[in-house]
Amino acid sequence: MNTIELMRDKLASLQIDHLDIEDESAQHAGHAGAKSGGGHYRIHIVSSAFLGKNTLARHRLVYDALGSMMHNDIHALSILAHTPDEL
Repeated sequence: MNTIELMRDKLASLQIDHLDIEDESAQHAGHAGAKSGGGHYRIHIVSSAFLGKNTLARHRLVYDALGSMMHNDIHALSILAHTPDEL
């Protein structure tokens, strides 16, 4: 399973209505952090699990769902997290 598939699998616990994951690692090749391992990703996630939660709480839910990937497979993560009614 590649990194994006693994991310999708782990994020499924958030009752996802929509999920886009972009690998932006190639755009960051050569900077100091890129040598330490892990990729750069941008996600847009829509879930009812975000209802009543502010941006920080939504991001924490995403980080928690990804678990150890945040320490090994993911160097940088840009998150757009919305509820279904915010689209």
